[in-house]
Amino acid sequence: MIDTILSDLGNVLLTFDNGIFYSRLASRSRLTAGELERVALENLDLGILFEKGAVSEIDFHRNAQDLFATEADFGEFFALYCDVFTANPPVLDLYRRLRPKLKTAVVSSTDIMRWTFIKRRFPEILLFDAFALSFEIGAMKPDPLVYLEALKLTGSRPETAVFIDDLAENVAGAERMGIQGIVYGPGVDLEAELRRAGVAV
Repeated sequence: MIDTILSDLGNVLLTFDNGIFYSRLASRSRLTAGELERVALENLDLGILFEKGAVSEIDFHRNAQDLFATEADFGEFFALYCDVFTANPPVLDLYRRLRPKLKTAVVSSTDIMRWTFIKRRFPEILLFDAFALSFEIGAMKPDPLVYLEALKLTGSRPETAVFIDDLAENVAGAERMGIQGIVYGPGVDLEAELRRAGVAV
């Protein structure tokens, strides 16, 4: 019997588009939006370390200033960096309805700055019971440590949990742990998928 829903944050609960960040930062950089995106892709290690909590927000900003050829100060940079999210009302409403019946957790690869912004901008996110966040765990999906932490926080067993994510590799990581998985994306009827997984919707 399914008693726990573990849900990704980005592109499930909230949609996000890093292109918004690159477009806005271009006005404060010597690089175009396309060049900024290319630089970000070429330096993914910095973002990964930030999401694992291995780089402080001060060091991330300092490195980003150099890489992105920008003089945007700490506050301005993170205002642009964080404001790339939009609520996904159908999914949030579905979880709100299920919340009294099930244990719920957000399972996200994110950093401290974006998480702080999200809590302030989208307080409805706080309806979840627990939050397994990469920058606190020191690991990112699909590392088994992330799913183990989510199960620990909810007091759940793998066979009683369902994990939803927009990336197939993250869902596969959960399934290797014995957790049922659902890949969510445009056109997916999440309520129907949860029903098929054994959730009493």
